[in-house]
Amino acid sequence: MKLLGIIGGMSWTSTAEYYRLLNEEVAARLGGLHSARVLIHSVDFAEIAAQQRAGEWEAAGAVLAAAAQGLERAGAHGLLLATNTMHKVAPALEVATSLPLLHIADATARAIRAAGLTHVGLLATAFTMEQDFYRERLAQHGITAIVPGTADRAEIHRIIYDELCHNVVLPASRSTYRRVMAELQTRGAQGIILGCTEITLLIGADDTPLPVFDTTRLHVRAAADFMLNAPQKTETQKGGAYG
Repeated sequence: MKLLGIIGGMSWTSTAEYYRLLNEEVAARLGGLHSARVLIHSVDFAEIAAQQRAGEWEAAGAVLAAAAQGLERAGAHGLLLATNTMHKVAPALEVATSLPLLHIADATARAIRAAGLTHVGLLATAFTMEQDFYRERLAQHGITAIVPGTADRAEIHRIIYDELCHNVVLPASRSTYRRVMAELQTRGAQGIILGCTEITLLIGADDTPLPVFDTTRLHVRAAADFMLNAPQKTETQKGGAYG
């Protein structure tokens, strides 16, 4: 089994979920007492979040690139960045080490294309919904991302940072996300990307009739494929959810 280097802490709640899911995936594939061989560098998210707000993406990329280099020196065979938003600085990580980076948008796009879809709603941080780094990566796979309106983008973003990053899950916020997903469906969305690794704490396949693409689970499966030298694949779950 390859040793996977994980850059986490953005936020700690989603990194904990990554660790749980990755170990469950490896155990399910190998059986017995098998668990995942991982190294985790968990950053202080307050520093990264401040750089996000200030638009200091190069500085944030340098922090994560240094973490990647440390994981390479520690013996990792590949890198996983346990966040959607910070894939904005994925190129900085790719040039900082010789290790392959398992890109979360590629894993998500493969599942969407396998489902035969081309237009999907994107729920994520404002950075991911409004900037082009993520949507353009999906477009390379022939996928069009539909994002909510301005006010809804702001509220989705607020819920992620003010609630989910603190492991706070509120029914009112779930209702907001459900309403937004219904509106995206009326605008032509054939499925929904849960494009922030904290969102799965709040909603899932039972919250919309559309197929749901859980980026965290899809990323984990791509990581397990890499670690175990298995071919990349996608799977369908209950309620038409992918992830």
